[in-house]
Amino acid sequence: MSGQRAERLAPYILLAPAIAIVVAFRLVPLLMGVNFSFTGDGERDGTAVGLDNYAELFRDPLFRTALENVGLLVLLLPVAVAIPGLLATFIYLRVPGHRIHRSVYFFPAVLSPVLVGAIFNLLLAFDGPLNAALGNTGIDPVDWLGDPDIAMFTVVGVHVWATFGMALVVFLAGFSTLDATLLDAARVDGASLPQVIWHVIVPGLSRTLQFVFVTTMIGMLTSMFGLLYVMTSGGPEGATYLPEYYIWVQQGEMNRPALASAASTVLFLLMLVVGLAQIALLRRAGREH
Repeated sequence: MSGQRAERLAPYILLAPAIAIVVAFRLVPLLMGVNFSFTGDGERDGTAVGLDNYAELFRDPLFRTALENVGLLVLLLPVAVAIPGLLATFIYLRVPGHRIHRSVYFFPAVLSPVLVGAIFNLLLAFDGPLNAALGNTGIDPVDWLGDPDIAMFTVVGVHVWATFGMALVVFLAGFSTLDATLLDAARVDGASLPQVIWHVIVPGLSRTLQFVFVTTMIGMLTSMFGLLYVMTSGGPEGATYLPEYYIWVQQGEMNRPALASAASTVLFLLMLVVGLAQIALLRRAGREH
């Protein structure tokens, strides 16, 4: 009996160090930050202020712009996932030069966001090489980083280019679990490539898709600070603000840690809601397949 009990307890004992680390360095700081968000800044430092910080957040046009940009990220998320997914499919199907493609596609993922931002600042400058190439084809130059209607799309595009290599690796790992006989059967039945992708690959990689969707969204919400800081500094006219950048401005420049904590709490809730909604939608789509 003691041996069986030890066997049942073994997984919990092995998980205990990791759980302790998560609780100490993730959960406890999160709860402390939530508690801190209900206190004041400046003259009211440490004083309980209820929901005042949250009310101020939603009155701030910059924070509202940041939330609108979160909505834009949600709309662009399928594109950000489809790019590495399609590339992984081509590599799995062994298109010519697939080994070289595997290395080339992953290379941007090892670059620093600051370096990537600096490179694209040069490429996308109003008098830079991209506009020069467009000018040679008769197209007027585009203010990629100075136009409020375009700048956010530009930064998101650069972020996707710089990070899709990790999602590509995850997709390739998912392909290793895919039943190859299903692909062979689809080919024998004369299925086209889009049909194979939609009816065989997507259902077979449903778990992988869930993971990539959620992690890509989290990456967009929490890992774009470096690009935003180097490429636009939140401009033009605050058009490229995201909650993460807003938090840094309030904490680092405005010295308002309580307001920054409130913004951090909102960001956490956004990630939680969006992540759960994505998983629910993907599971429903998987059942329909």
